[in-house]
Amino acid sequence: MNGMTAAHRTLPLGSIVRVTNTKTGDSAVVEITDRGPFVEGRILDLSLAAAKKTGVWRAGVAPVKMDVLRTPAPIDSGGKWAVQIGGFEEEHTANKLASHLSKRYQTAKVLCFSSPVGEWWVRVRVPDDEKKRAEEIAHKTESPEGGVFLVRLD
Repeated sequence: MNGMTAAHRTLPLGSIVRVTNTKTGDSAVVEITDRGPFVEGRILDLSLAAAKKTGVWRAGVAPVKMDVLRTPAPIDSGGKWAVQIGGFEEEHTANKLASHLSKRYQTAKVLCFSSPVGEWWVRVRVPDDEKKRAEEIAHKTESPEGGVFLVRLD
């Protein structure tokens, strides 16, 4: 919360990016330490310290430009990939979708888990963590609750 950190769905953890508020020009250099945001149309979740430095804190949401400065692993190749679906208000709804996806994608590992904010999520891990296969599943999967997101796990 007090570090210069951010969450991103697909950049390798440990990546360093410059985030610039396009309205104010304020910027901050942050490290990607978590996954998210899991809200359509958002590319990045900033820590409180980074949000204050970029002038996003009071608004809560703002248009930003993101420049990747350094990554510990290639962006376009490798990685461990999955599809994350959520957030469900009730565990049984998430479990029902997880069961359906387990039958549909028999070679994938399907997990159901609770998020830190109390919502339930479903994650589909494809064999060998292949990005292409995860992209195909993300494209074919629909959920009446929450969004469907491609995520990099490493």
